[in-house]
Amino acid sequence: MLPSLQLSVDGDERELESSEEGGGLPEERKPERSSNSYYCLYGYQGCRLSQGGENDDGSPSSTSAESPSSDDFSLSLVDTNLPPEEEMELRSYIAKQFAKGSFFEGMGNVTSVELSIPESRVGCYYCLLQPEKSTEAESLESSDSALDYVVCFLGGSEKGLELFRLELDRYVQDLKINLDSEENNLETYIKPFLRTWFEDSVCPIQRVVQLFQEKLALLLHAALSCTPVEVKDSDGRTKKDIHKFLRAASLQDLVRETTVTSLCTAMTEGHKPVEIDCSGPQLQFHNAGRNKFCEDWMQAFLNGPEGGNPFLFQQILENFKLKAIQDINNLKRFIRQAEMSHYALFKCYLFLKNCGSGDVLLKIVKVEHAEMPEAKNVISVLEEFMREPACRLNSSPEHRTTYTLQN
Repeated sequence: MLPSLQLSVDGDERELESSEEGGGLPEERKPERSSNSYYCLYGYQGCRLSQGGENDDGSPSSTSAESPSSDDFSLSLVDTNLPPEEEMELRSYIAKQFAKGSFFEGMGNVTSVELSIPESRVGCYYCLLQPEKSTEAESLESSDSALDYVVCFLGGSEKGLELFRLELDRYVQDLKINLDSEENNLETYIKPFLRTWFEDSVCPIQRVVQLFQEKLALLLHAALSCTPVEVKDSDGRTKKDIHKFLRAASLQDLVRETTVTSLCTAMTEGHKPVEIDCSGPQLQFHNAGRNKFCEDWMQAFLNGPEGGNPFLFQQILENFKLKAIQDINNLKRFIRQAEMSHYALFKCYLFLKNCGSGDVLLKIVKVEHAEMPEAKNVISVLEEFMREPACRLNSSPEHRTTYTLQN
């Protein structure tokens, strides 16, 4: 593994472990608790919190309705797996957050709460959900008396849970669709959905790592290059896990949306999608690519703590994406310099050869610079030299002449 990569992974592991264990001295550290998870669902009765808007003159209005006092709302327990004492502590905390006005519908918050459960301080995700009311229902009750819900997920540490905040936002939106007052819906869908939040939202990355092992590099390459992936003959959970991993490893939230769309189009045209066949005892890949960059990061996943840590795996995945973005930005800088200097062109070539992911990076910047003639010429030369021996860049005057003429 590259030294810089190992330092990054080791540093994140130490930081997460310190956060998970409360930051105490080694002899005071508490047992690993990432597998312990809790949930709580409350019914919220009171004035609905608005998200702010515009005044009649078009100017922004105040942020929302005034923060409610404790007399303006009530929280009623719908379901939980917390012991009664700890549930009351959590309810008191949530009530204080309402009084502060720190709730926005559909947008979760992550914090650390101190309860009487053995874990003491624990990460807590909480979110206000306002189910859509039908026109008929709205005619029977005012919006001020409509029943809303607050969902709380507790597990790991605040830092660890923050890594999954966007995934949990998506998870609770699925819950929101099915929230209603029907008792059978509560028993058949809502309660099972709440019980499996940790397995469904936090553990997919860990399960994919354990399933793919050395073949994880192929999946990382597909995610990095935005190559379409088809999963065949797998059970429902495995297929969902793979697609969640691909979404989490994709650069779509770190680069321009138009770049991702264009890159996906470029990888689809003239390229077959990657196929993952799960029918046999061993996973079979077809049309898959790999490079040294993804091989190195695969080792970071496989060399993690024995038994795995879902929070650490997610942190490694975030670091994987950040390093890829750093390399893309460096390549863009070298290309700008290469537009005016043959020496910079050579440096650009060496960077592509040594970074481990030159095959993917060149495609990404090619998409981004499609409308820039000077950069386009540089990229064309780099593509040619990436297919030829390194000595040609130093010894072939006709290539240097071609590049000069193109400029």
